[in-house]
Amino acid sequence: MPVDPSPRLTGENSARGAGATRNAGRHPHRGPVTSAVEVRRSARRSRTVSAYREGDRTIVLIPARMSEAEERRWVGVMLDKLAAQESKRVLGDSELYERAERLSEQYLDGRARPASVRWVTNQNTRWGSCTPAEGSIRLSHRLQGMPEYVVDYVLVHELAHLLVPGHGPRFWRLLEAYPRTERARGYLEGVVAAGRLPHLPAAREE
Repeated sequence: MPVDPSPRLTGENSARGAGATRNAGRHPHRGPVTSAVEVRRSARRSRTVSAYREGDRTIVLIPARMSEAEERRWVGVMLDKLAAQESKRVLGDSELYERAERLSEQYLDGRARPASVRWVTNQNTRWGSCTPAEGSIRLSHRLQGMPEYVVDYVLVHELAHLLVPGHGPRFWRLLEAYPRTERARGYLEGVVAAGRLPHLPAAREE
């Protein structure tokens, strides 16, 4: 059965597709963003393949008649497309502020109320910073292009600093509300470690 060579990508808030059936199979981890993949087959879907994030999972919607080999191939394609899509999207300052407000409501009961949230280009030794007295939060431009859950973690981290200035036990208890804290910290630590690797000299052309 032919499959649309340019499958449609859907966002998290897109319709799930009536009649979708669940496939309990899990697929291997691909990259830093996806921890589990759930494939849902639909008899109503004849050509299109789509995917979206749902919490820590990625949902891939495929036609019911697709073979297992095609399923594996398209899952890989869609994971790569989602990762590329997410890495290219950069939030503007106004979107960043709105995202911070939503994260505060979701994980800090709305208690952290920033006055401003913006990208800055002068923070090369830290990922984010805040000034509690002013309610201002600044994120390093180096986060742009990183997975959304990493940016969200840094936002929640700085929002928590509006409530607790230091890094004591009370601060880290606030961070426990964000479910991807350890994962995001591991990602950022990996970025820092990679930056410390020695650069190999360029190969000489003969």
